[in-house]
Amino acid sequence: MIHSAELKPLSSVAGGPLQGRIRVPGDKSISHRSLMFGAVTIGETSIEGLLEADDVLGTADAMRALGASVTRLGQGSWRVGGLGVGGLLEPAKVLDFGNAGTGSRLTMGLVGGHNIAATFVGDASLSRRPMGRILDPLRRMGVDVVARAGDRIPLTLKGPETLVPITYRVPMASAQVKSAVLLAGLNAPGVTTVIEPIATRDHTERMLEGFGAAIEVIVDDNGERIIRLEGRPDLKPQAVIVPGDPSSAAFAIVAGLIVPGSDVVVENVLLNPLRTGLLTTLIEMGADLSIENERLSGGERIGDVHVRFGRLKGVAVPAERAPSMIDEYPILAVAAAFADGETVMDGLEELRVKESDRLSAVAHGLSVNGVTVKEGAASLTITGAAGRIGGGTVPTHLDHRIAMSFLVMGLAGSEPVTVDDTATIATSFPNFLSLMQGLGAVFEVPKAA
Repeated sequence: MIHSAELKPLSSVAGGPLQGRIRVPGDKSISHRSLMFGAVTIGETSIEGLLEADDVLGTADAMRALGASVTRLGQGSWRVGGLGVGGLLEPAKVLDFGNAGTGSRLTMGLVGGHNIAATFVGDASLSRRPMGRILDPLRRMGVDVVARAGDRIPLTLKGPETLVPITYRVPMASAQVKSAVLLAGLNAPGVTTVIEPIATRDHTERMLEGFGAAIEVIVDDNGERIIRLEGRPDLKPQAVIVPGDPSSAAFAIVAGLIVPGSDVVVENVLLNPLRTGLLTTLIEMGADLSIENERLSGGERIGDVHVRFGRLKGVAVPAERAPSMIDEYPILAVAAAFADGETVMDGLEELRVKESDRLSAVAHGLSVNGVTVKEGAASLTITGAAGRIGGGTVPTHLDHRIAMSFLVMGLAGSEPVTVDDTATIATSFPNFLSLMQGLGAVFEVPKAA
């Protein structure tokens, strides 16, 4: 868990080209869900390639507190002994999720489907993030909620004796809301239906089907996804192999494109079509980017992403692409800073409620490093810098993606770029610094630190 008050600043410095092949840690979304689904099966689920970052370890601790057997056998190798749908136990302690929005929100759905009480806490960043979008449908299903003003944690949920299955239209593009409703609906008698006007990452649906749930996904004439889940299934334990996280791969991919002379391959990357918006955008920007060794694993498409340095050009990124790359906008903004011309990104309102106000944090980080940027209510307009980039210090606001994005910027800058804290990088990508150094990246502790 990240609760440290001690800042760990770091600077990145332009050196030689980045060269080599790397594998990034396992996908965070699939890692969270593997632990949760394993906890509500009967039998033992094996997980290989689990992301061993603070966010996911928080979910592992929560599943233990709810009665599941969760055991680490070795690096990335885990086993989960489940209690079956409806079998979770009331925890004897609070569930501390640190900085993990996904872990906390999905577990709220899981807990809400059980006749138990549980209290959720987290760090300062998570405590500022809105939970009403999750709690509103859970209340409709009969869950009691005790929360402070604005439906923020710390909060306590108490599931009813019998959950009410509902039909719920998700009011925003959010895989977390969709997933929380479906996880609660696992223990509801009858059919829980989620209507998704804009498609978001579909790992929950794919994995529920893989674990044996009766789930149906159709797309109607209006393009809306309608997801129907039959409650109280007997889920079957699975052998899960977690592919590389595309949101983590994004940092090395963009670094390879903007650092002169670079040639980088990121292996084993998840290529789920609802997660590849960044790759689509970079190709539109003229990136020298190709997919190699493409294959299927566990129902998911994976491949090796090969990038080489080259000039990028500014583009307009359509708002409807946001759900497929919502976590990648900070690093896309760094790519845009080195592109020729203007890049316009729309549909970014969700960035206001991430680990930080990412829209504002990105705009400020660009500005203090000499990049012209215009921040709108839900947009960013970035003019690629023709002159010097770097020389600034970026406040990270307890946000791992802000820290990593601006460290990548410094690798191609004309001056170093400093981030005020790197401690939170451990929430999603613990070996980020060592992997990037293995490619040739140069990081330095600032002299004033």
